[in-house]
Amino acid sequence: MAFLILTNDGLQALLAAAPAATERVYLNPLLASEPALASLQAAGLAVQLLQHAVDPRDDDDVAAALREAEQGASTVWLERGVRPAPTAAAVDMAPARSLHRQLASRAGAIAGGAWRFVGRQLGGRQHLMIVPYLGFGNATMVSVRGRVLDETGFHNYSLQDSAWRNVAALYQRLESDQVAGARVRARFQGVEVDAVTDRGGYFTIDLTLPAPVAESGWHAVELTLPGAPADAPVRAVAEVIIPPATARFGVISDIDDTVLWTNVTNKLNMALMLARSNPFTRKPFKGVAALYSALHDGVSGNEGNPVFYVSSSPWHLFDPLVEFMRLQHIPLGPLMLRELSVRGLLKPDRSRNHKLDKIEKILRAYPSLQFVLIGDSGERDPEIYAEILRRHPQSVRVIYIRNVNPDPSRIDALDRLAEQVSASGAQLVLTSDSAAAAVHAVAAGLIAADALASVRGPG
Repeated sequence: MAFLILTNDGLQALLAAAPAATERVYLNPLLASEPALASLQAAGLAVQLLQHAVDPRDDDDVAAALREAEQGASTVWLERGVRPAPTAAAVDMAPARSLHRQLASRAGAIAGGAWRFVGRQLGGRQHLMIVPYLGFGNATMVSVRGRVLDETGFHNYSLQDSAWRNVAALYQRLESDQVAGARVRARFQGVEVDAVTDRGGYFTIDLTLPAPVAESGWHAVELTLPGAPADAPVRAVAEVIIPPATARFGVISDIDDTVLWTNVTNKLNMALMLARSNPFTRKPFKGVAALYSALHDGVSGNEGNPVFYVSSSPWHLFDPLVEFMRLQHIPLGPLMLRELSVRGLLKPDRSRNHKLDKIEKILRAYPSLQFVLIGDSGERDPEIYAEILRRHPQSVRVIYIRNVNPDPSRIDALDRLAEQVSASGAQLVLTSDSAAAAVHAVAAGLIAADALASVRGPG
């Protein structure tokens, strides 16, 4: 018999069960740290790394890993909670039996009804929590998004945290247990709407309001789990922004290599940087906080222009990013991140479609506003924004692209793209830094001239 181990929980359960030393373990490469390998080898187990990294929430990835493990054993134990598409493998997944008994009995395959998602139902949960994300709306609609997890809470970062403490905190967020199939209820202005979490534990709820909201600004949407026990209710509050009538335009910005340096074109270096730092130790590009504040304030100083952040960063980083923005005095706004998957990280088309979809939703919510789009030249921001301009020529006022790629061929391509954008009546401005963008913004009537000094300042 062999064991297919895809998550840290499965690894710890296997070690706790003390399997026979003759067993073979097929291990997700994402878990192949030196301590993990040493623990398995100390138990006398034969360890073989899978050929490719596996996302435990991706049915295709798990099924492929299962087929690979099948080649070396007639019976494969797949850790409880992981749900691939059914294959011919003999997989012991009886949900009511302990891992010790599973290993002892070497039971055969269980019928298809035993396959389960990683995120299980509410029954038996003791530490349910709703993680709300920042939402947005207009006078007659609000949209909220969040996630239901089985967690007691997350580590609060501090300036004194070591690199290893930051790694542990990030790992905790990445390894959080999502709850699929949970019913979530949103309540705002007397309107209630329910939704069910997907297999990643995520939910999105749009509420149509019977009467216009009287006041702009941040509003609280109450979130509950109707299926939670009466003696242990689960509640949270999602903040949503409704822009004021004085707003003249909106801002949609990328985050990675636009607000702060992450080296997004090098996935490994990006991951290492994110893992070893925290909101207190990361720094934005010079002048970003002042530029975004100036855009939010507008020429008059009190326009309240809304700022949205659309990024390919995973939702697991939502809290650290919000804390980073608050610490750096960057105007807060809804963050539209993406679900984490190995396949998504390796396929740029998924990132492109994610950004297009989220920007489209923002534009639909504010049809009367034009938008300033801000990104960088590292990946596909210029091309994505140009596509948005093609689809919505009346909704884009100007595109600012921070040049982080010195490759002459990339710069030539952006020059050609800028000509195409100009032909449509908008502008694509390739800038070296925030100060250069601010100079153009003053000339374009987007920000006050006296904001230049703060953008050029030391912060």
